[in-house]
Amino acid sequence: MTFAFVFPGQGSQAVGMGQELAAAFPVAAEVFKIIDEALGKNLTKVMFEGPEDVLKLTENAQPALLAVSLAVVRILEGEGGLDLSSQVKYVAGHSMGEYSALAAAGTFSLPDAAKLLNTRGRAMQAAVPVGEGSMAALLGLDMDVASKIADEAGQGEICTTANDNANGQVVISGTKTAVERAILIAKDYGAKRAVLLPVSAPFHCALMAPAADIMTEALSSVRMNAPVIPLVANVTAREVSDAAEIRRLLVEQVTGMVRWRESVLYMRANGIDQLVEIGTGKVLSGLTRRIDSKMTSQSIGTPEDINLFFKSL
Repeated sequence: MTFAFVFPGQGSQAVGMGQELAAAFPVAAEVFKIIDEALGKNLTKVMFEGPEDVLKLTENAQPALLAVSLAVVRILEGEGGLDLSSQVKYVAGHSMGEYSALAAAGTFSLPDAAKLLNTRGRAMQAAVPVGEGSMAALLGLDMDVASKIADEAGQGEICTTANDNANGQVVISGTKTAVERAILIAKDYGAKRAVLLPVSAPFHCALMAPAADIMTEALSSVRMNAPVIPLVANVTAREVSDAAEIRRLLVEQVTGMVRWRESVLYMRANGIDQLVEIGTGKVLSGLTRRIDSKMTSQSIGTPEDINLFFKSL
């Protein structure tokens, strides 16, 4: 079995995340402590106890997801003797999950990754005034049709494909009025469903340009190492190992489309037969089944999941 480790993005967070891990594994509690100290706040308390509206704030949700993902990685390495460089062929992450993937692969230190995600979250939230941008999921349409709908709905405003998640699941992003037009147009093109997403900003579109500028500066001041295993990048759906190139792609990712479906197919074409989702939730495992029914997937986010994974090796 040839593995790739994949890391979830925003939306997978849930109150109580990581609590069982911290209780069962001291190394998990240590990861949470490191991130709390890096951010100068008690993020762990928010993760364990909420409230949900505070946890789902972009500046909290993103480092919280990093915390749980990296706690799982450290447990697999420390308790199970897993060697990423020899036992895992690729890492990939959905949107902010790329930072988790790169921290796991040694490109970023854990404190730096947490600070970068906190900065990224604040910058993306501030880029567009609340209520002026939106995102919507177009279900039952392929990428070409979704792109045509976004173009038709734009009418001089920003409206573009933001996430190519899986067959028949494309997310669009842009100004609120343009996205609402796209929802109406999608029905004419035979979409099974076209629904607004409960997000706080229009991610992965040109409206995020101010956030990209901030991340250019933030990434330029952080030490970056070549990952010990290649990253399959969101914006290219191809593997990359050069630190300077990764820095450029992380900036481009703020406004660029997440090519997740293509990324999974690239890994499949290059020998991966199992994706292991590391962290909170099972969103990526669900997408894997829709992208390629022959690929197996496994989610690892609890002590029970970890034990099952060890048994499967």
